[in-house]
Amino acid sequence: MSIEHHDLVHEFPELRERIHEMKVSDAHFARLFSEYHTLTKHVEKMEAEIEPVSTQTEEEHKLKRVQLKDQLYKMLVN
Repeated sequence: MSIEHHDLVHEFPELRERIHEMKVSDAHFARLFSEYHTLTKHVEKMEAEIEPVSTQTEEEHKLKRVQLKDQLYKMLVN
């Protein structure tokens, strides 16, 4: 099974420069970005079955990732 990558640059390639700017200039964004990145790696391990968990746990983590991504996107475009 192929694992889809969900890091922010893959999700929003047109915002690559803005992502970098925000990471270095906004501590809140940088913290959320780090949390999103860590969570994404964790979900990818679950999807690859490297880290076996229940389907419910995996879905909860994916939902949290989507919520973080939405929050980060709003910060990027404002």
